[in-house]
Amino acid sequence: MRILNLAENTKGSTGCDCEHGLCFYVETDRHHLLMDTGASALFLENADRLGVDLGTVDTVVLSHGHYDHGGGIPAFAARNPSAPIYLQSSAFGDHCSLKEDGSLRYIGLDPAIRDLPQVIRADQEAQDGDAYLVLDEELVLFWGIGRDLPVPSANRNLKIRRPGGQGEAAEALQDDFRHEQCLVIRQAGKTILMSGCAHHGILNILARYRQLAEAGILPGPAPDLVISGFHMMQKQGFSQEDIDNIIDTARTLKKDYSHTHFYTCHCTGEPAYEAMQAIMGSQLKYVHCGDEIR
Repeated sequence: MRILNLAENTKGSTGCDCEHGLCFYVETDRHHLLMDTGASALFLENADRLGVDLGTVDTVVLSHGHYDHGGGIPAFAARNPSAPIYLQSSAFGDHCSLKEDGSLRYIGLDPAIRDLPQVIRADQEAQDGDAYLVLDEELVLFWGIGRDLPVPSANRNLKIRRPGGQGEAAEALQDDFRHEQCLVIRQAGKTILMSGCAHHGILNILARYRQLAEAGILPGPAPDLVISGFHMMQKQGFSQEDIDNIIDTARTLKKDYSHTHFYTCHCTGEPAYEAMQAIMGSQLKYVHCGDEIR
């Protein structure tokens, strides 16, 4: 199995260019797949630099409907027009970020992605009432994540514009991230959980994993490896609430998921990573652009 980062916010040692975005390339026994496609076509350039042929990709999973995860889809589809792209129907919502002046900046997907014939809406493929989709013996998608545990405070400025809205904050609703989905890979007796930004909070995502494990859908009670941003980055600095959430999350992961190894990246931010890593030690590592997870 091979897991290689093709787009991330920080440069690694491979010479790949970086951007605010996320893309992973994964090789399993049966699949060559992408988890997200970054913010632009940069991941294609990095793949070429690293000798990865994206023409062999047979599956793409979009973690949620933000440009920094799906901005590269049009460029990918031009190079590989046959690989199915799995996303949630709600990924095409009018997703926005609230700016300091009260206006809204669109951060959603290119509307042209809707019309790509390779796009598959995972929630429409699932059985009625199921918030998961088994693709095959290796790959499972799930969503329907709860919010019983804390969610990242950095979500507060992420909105969905109401139909007909013109950009004012009063015309937007708080994003509930129903468009977020996770990928589980089962390989060689190990289970890998991949998320994009964990907007629901990594603890809520792991609780959903455990729920599906108890139902016999996933191996349980927890994955062996988790690869995800934690959405803890704060451009304006950290409040005490932010700091408490970072520390509490790290302590819970160390205590309740002691047999799971975590790789984080992108929206976690290096200050939050360093605080968590001080608690979790070798259980937590950071992935830079071009890094391979071994």
